[in-house]
Amino acid sequence: MQNPQILELIENLKGRRNYEEKKASKLGFNSLYAYFENKLLQEKTALEESAREQEIEKTEEKLLKEEKNKPKKTCGCC
Repeated sequence: MQNPQILELIENLKGRRNYEEKKASKLGFNSLYAYFENKLLQEKTALEESAREQEIEKTEEKLLKEEKNKPKKTCGCC
């Protein structure tokens, strides 16, 4: 299955095509298509990871706000 986004990237390389082909072969990819496929997959996973981290930060901030909003006890019996 050919991804049209990857094909478009390859078509638009123009003068950088040779550079990208050398880089892909140096990294052990069989084709330029496989190299860009891997590159897009890595970007996607990085975006997902950053979204997860942001979600975790939001929940931590929410918990901290809830803890701060709780009334402080003045005595040890309640």
